[in-house]
Amino acid sequence: MLEFTKMQALGNDYVIIEAIRGLPAGSLQLRSPRAEPFGARAGQALKALAKRLCNRHFGIGADGLILVLPSRKADFRMRIFNSDGSEAEMCGNGIRCFAKYVYERGLTRRKDLRVETLAGIVCPRLTVRGKKAVSVRVDMGQPRLASREIPTAGPARSLVLRENLSVLGKEYKITCVSMGNPHCVLFRDDLERLEIEKLGPAIECHKAFPKRTNVEFVQVISPTRLRMRVWERGVGETLACGTGAAATLVAAVLNGKTNRRATVELLGGNLRVEWNEKTNHVFLAGPGREVFRGSVDV
Repeated sequence: MLEFTKMQALGNDYVIIEAIRGLPAGSLQLRSPRAEPFGARAGQALKALAKRLCNRHFGIGADGLILVLPSRKADFRMRIFNSDGSEAEMCGNGIRCFAKYVYERGLTRRKDLRVETLAGIVCPRLTVRGKKAVSVRVDMGQPRLASREIPTAGPARSLVLRENLSVLGKEYKITCVSMGNPHCVLFRDDLERLEIEKLGPAIECHKAFPKRTNVEFVQVISPTRLRMRVWERGVGETLACGTGAAATLVAAVLNGKTNRRATVELLGGNLRVEWNEKTNHVFLAGPGREVFRGSVDV
């Protein structure tokens, strides 16, 4: 049996598995008995596990699977797999759940953490009341704006700003940002009428994005408030996306639409986002909650 915790941040939900000391025998059906349980050779097994556990009809149900792992570079290591089995570089809502989990499980007493991810070292800071982490503020690092760092196809550019993208027979203005994972931001005034189930996957898998992309559809409410719907790469439309909210603020500032500090309204709730002018780092703050615990036969 494999023990898990279901957590959510603004409706973005995750199956979290603590694997500091490994997983129970048989949890991963590795082709080679010598394969390191969380290394590259276990990739296919982990992808299959994520798809199975995240399935909302035949599994636990979640947007993603998060593994809590030891790290040689930081306090912990986080690996996150989308519901389609693809591995993500980073996840803003996921890492807030991760930080809350390791603190409340007694895996650390530190309130300032360093977490190793595929996007580099990410630093969450917990606000604690009693023994509970009531909020997590994450230093998301510096946004990556150059086309090759996002990545986007075509010639090298220092910015991908207000570029034309042809999708489903129409032209759209896009601004692209990487927060460790790729994002394509479109400013719209029709979020309620938007056919996101058509436009989202068409942009996600567009040839302009060699590694696919997350897609944010954003309405500017005021210089300090944005409203957003998100199509997540490898998942579909979700109630929230932390890296998407961070990328959205960066794109809005680059387009002269907002201040450097704003609230981003998502279907699952609000996130507070700041792009600090002195450090060039983006900070993301919001809640996370445990939903339930259980065990599953894998």
